[in-house]
Formats: sequence, structure tokens, C-alpha cells
Amino acid sequence: MKRHALVDEARRFTLHIVTGFAAVAAHYGMMAALIAFGVAPIPASSVGFGAGAIVRFTLAYRHVFDPTLPVAHSGLRFAVALGAQALANAALLATGLALGIPTWPSQIGATVLMTFANYAAYRLWVFR
Repeated sequence: MKRHALVDEARRFTLHIVTGFAAVAAHYGMMAALIAFGVAPIPASSVGFGAGAIVRFTLAYRHVFDPTLPVAHSGLRFAVALGAQALANAALLATGLALGIPTWPSQIGATVLMTFANYAAYRLWVFR
């Protein structure tokens, strides 16, 4: 890989992380609000995940990647990837809870693990 290609990839990954903070803020904010209203952690996280997904798609499509496909096509691919990510997020959270790890540390761990898989899916398939 040439130097400029590495620099471009590093820029994209950095933007993925930065815009990810906005998506996580939407996810965790919604999750916290729902838990405060008595919703159990896993469904609250799943709804929060959806809120974060809307933020993620908008920022990723417009600012992180250089999509060659129309927004509707990328949106459909994003929805497919999102379904897999939602299942993985719920499974990771459930595993953490089953291991006795409290809700928020389990969710943070799931988020960190998903960051790398999400980038690969977005870069290689969703926004190509």
C-alpha cells in the first residue's frame, strides 16, 4: 500500500472514530433514558443502537467514506450490516451481563469490540 493510501485510510479510520462518538452519544443517551423509565438493559440498548445507527449512517455517508453508490443503495447495505451489528451488540451485552459484568461496562466493551468490525464492513461493503 502506498504512503498516500495509508494516510487516506488513517484519515478515514480517525473520522470513523470521531463520528462514532456522536453515534455512541445517541445510543447511550437513548439507552440511559429508557433505563431511567424502567426498560430492561438489553431492549434499551437495542433501541439506543437504532438511534446511534441513524447518526452513524448520516455522518459516515457524508463525511467519512467516499461512497460510489447512491444513498438508497448504501442505505440498504447499511441496514443489512446494521442487523448483524445489532445482533452482535445484544449478544456481547448479554454475555457481559451473564458473566456478572455490570450493564455499562458490558455495553462499553461491546462498543469497543464492534468499532473495528463496523469499520471493516462499512469500508469494504456498505460505502464502497
